[in-house]
Amino acid sequence: MIWYNKPSIWNADKDLIHMRVEADTDFWRITHYDFVRDNGHFYYQEQAGDFVASVKITGRYADLYDQAGLMLRLDERNWIKTGIEYVDERQHVSAVVTREFSDWSVCPQSNDQPSIFLRLTRQNDSVRIDYSFDDFTYQMLRLAYFTPEVPVQIGMMAAAPDGRGFDVTFEQFSVLPIF
Repeated sequence: MIWYNKPSIWNADKDLIHMRVEADTDFWRITHYDFVRDNGHFYYQEQAGDFVASVKITGRYADLYDQAGLMLRLDERNWIKTGIEYVDERQHVSAVVTREFSDWSVCPQSNDQPSIFLRLTRQNDSVRIDYSFDDFTYQMLRLAYFTPEVPVQIGMMAAAPDGRGFDVTFEQFSVLPIF
């Protein structure tokens, strides 16, 4: 595993990664805000072909736009991030798809959940994002285009664009090839 923008405080133990997300970090390109940020934390591996990535995330979200989830990245202009994002004082299941310009979709949650389970499936020219709060019943959040047949970076991401930072734990991260 490789760090892109490694946080000052983090540790790993078997299938558990804990980090203190630093303030003023984010991944975003241009749309609506007219700025580019590429300084969020991203702990990834390189992966070719089709695959399913999954993880369980438990975060202590407190400030506007605190976020943690999975990221699939080709470069600074082509990436997808998905997970929980804290907006309007509650959790939203969120996805940002970036192909030069970022777009953002959210699904507000009526109750803040202790953890979220994410599944990101890359197959041919598409990426399917599914989420669950019990690891049994999954719902599709998004189906997006992504450049096919190129190796990508896949892993865990977190950012705190407007807040003081927060603690997050990732468990059982895995990437399994699809044959």
